[in-house]
Amino acid sequence: MKTTSQNFASFFQQLRKSQRITLRAFCEVAQADPGNLSRLERGAIPPPQDREILSRYAKALNLMEGSDEWYLFFDLAAADRGIIPQDIMKDEQLVKELPAFFRTLRGLKPTETEMRKVLEKIRRS
Repeated sequence: MKTTSQNFASFFQQLRKSQRITLRAFCEVAQADPGNLSRLERGAIPPPQDREILSRYAKALNLMEGSDEWYLFFDLAAADRGIIPQDIMKDEQLVKELPAFFRTLRGLKPTETEMRKVLEKIRRS
């Protein structure tokens, strides 16, 4: 599914509606509270941080684990909460490279040492 959604709430709602799943039917399958899900879809509350809850929601939306939509679902949830996705934080090597990534996102040039590390990582890939 292609989406122009920029946040978790609209992506979530778009997925649910595209599959013609009512809010109540989704809540029954996902074991979720309809009031909370309604607030979630409106962006009134942030997405869950708990990976188990997000997995339950993703499965109820028929997202294939490991698919692009699966990762987008989890990434948007993390971004809306202002956190780095849990799977990335578990990779110690990747976490060490995050400062260079953040600097690049800000439009600042990575340091020479950071560039060497990136080049070495690319060579080993």
